[in-house]
Amino acid sequence: MRANVNDPRSPNPLADQLPAVYQEDSFGLRFASGFDVVLGPLMIVLDCLDAYFSPWLAPEDFLDWLGQWIGAELDGDEPLEIRREAIASAVTMHRRRGTAFGLATAVRLAIGVTPEIIESGGSAWSARPLGPFPGSREPDLRVIVRVPDPSTINRVRLDAVVAAASPAHMPYAIDVIGTGGNDVLPV
Repeated sequence: MRANVNDPRSPNPLADQLPAVYQEDSFGLRFASGFDVVLGPLMIVLDCLDAYFSPWLAPEDFLDWLGQWIGAELDGDEPLEIRREAIASAVTMHRRRGTAFGLATAVRLAIGVTPEIIESGGSAWSARPLGPFPGSREPDLRVIVRVPDPSTINRVRLDAVVAAASPAHMPYAIDVIGTGGNDVLPV
């Protein structure tokens, strides 16, 4: 938190900007220095305002507000670098919501592992009408997460991320698989 500023003086003291007649008055200089103490922190923030809106440079307490402002889906207990990456990619994530790439990226940001996505859809083109449809008629989505220890995955968080990032009409299933391949834990 930036509640206390070590040196609250303004980088541009108000007394230096007064006309010469007021700079000769000691009371006027002391009075102007009071404004410097009040306005100094504000001037410091305004001087580096662009850094507050960069997720890579913003102070940690401002970063959470920035994430809420742009709609980054965070729990708040993610490591700092993951939060910064999620906020930096939030606009792209909103644009790619409902796609396999967007779902994989959302899962990677939430749990740190890129999943395998198996879906029933597809795309194709045909020179003639009534061509065969790609994929299967039944919508299906399977998210497979491979981790060394499946018990370390927050399944509630994983389910919430997949529900938010997958297509709205698509039923899904999540499998968390140990890297040994023996223990499959459906979510």
